[in-house]
Amino acid sequence: MAGAVTTVTAVSNETRPKHLTEARWVRWTLIGIALLFVSVVILLPLITVLLESFRKGWSVYIEALKDPDSIAALKLTLTTALIAVPLNTIFGVAAAWAITKFTFRGKNLLITLIDLPYAVSPVISGLVYILLFGAQGFLGPWLFEHDIKIVFATPGIILATMFVTFPFVARELIPLMESQGVQDEEAAVSLGSRGWRTFFRVTLPNIKWGLLYGIILCNARAMGEFGAVSVVSGHIRGETNTLPLHIEILYNEYQYTAAFAVASLLMLLAIVTLIIKSLIESKLVRSKHGE
Repeated sequence: MAGAVTTVTAVSNETRPKHLTEARWVRWTLIGIALLFVSVVILLPLITVLLESFRKGWSVYIEALKDPDSIAALKLTLTTALIAVPLNTIFGVAAAWAITKFTFRGKNLLITLIDLPYAVSPVISGLVYILLFGAQGFLGPWLFEHDIKIVFATPGIILATMFVTFPFVARELIPLMESQGVQDEEAAVSLGSRGWRTFFRVTLPNIKWGLLYGIILCNARAMGEFGAVSVVSGHIRGETNTLPLHIEILYNEYQYTAAFAVASLLMLLAIVTLIIKSLIESKLVRSKHGE
């Protein structure tokens, strides 16, 4: 019996992939390099932010967060995300549904347009909005006559954020919906289901975890966006500064403790987003394996 077990073990070891049979020192070296990289690139900056935030004590930290400009920046950041993310979610679902479930002219063009924000620098996208809606822009004179403010105001920040977060939901759903095919929808239609009923009863339940994952990624980028928002905001204290812009201003004014305190708030939002993302990602993997 023991001989048989030894033989089976030897055979199984021979058939295992090479990367699973490397020497122990090789595995531990690779793990050590990975941990070192993560520590230097991720953990060390996070720890630095926390230490600098509380360098002058808890009271100074709280005062920095209670500052009216900090509160206004937080409100603007959350408002921008609350508007931009749902709108991009609606578009992303509609675009992914059309691309994966239907055949139509211009499909490749639509896919290219969805990928456009990946190829264009956020700063360039911000400049485009300035050229369109600025005082000397294409629509600037008309907007001025009707007292409508786009750039250097909240609408411009929302538009810039929507542009840079445009692809996230759609790009998360398209591969997922392509892998699922159209069999479920065809079966529903054959049983008498139509239009929105098919979408809400068949398509949406199949993509719910992928959709939530895309929303989380979109929200994370919306709250942390800097380049495009910086161009269209005008950096007006208490009005058009989001958290990233407010942190930059505090740091440039040598208010290091306040800058790191506000940065810790943004870091907290990012950590919460990361935890939710990890939970949804595990659910998505399970749903792909039919668990």
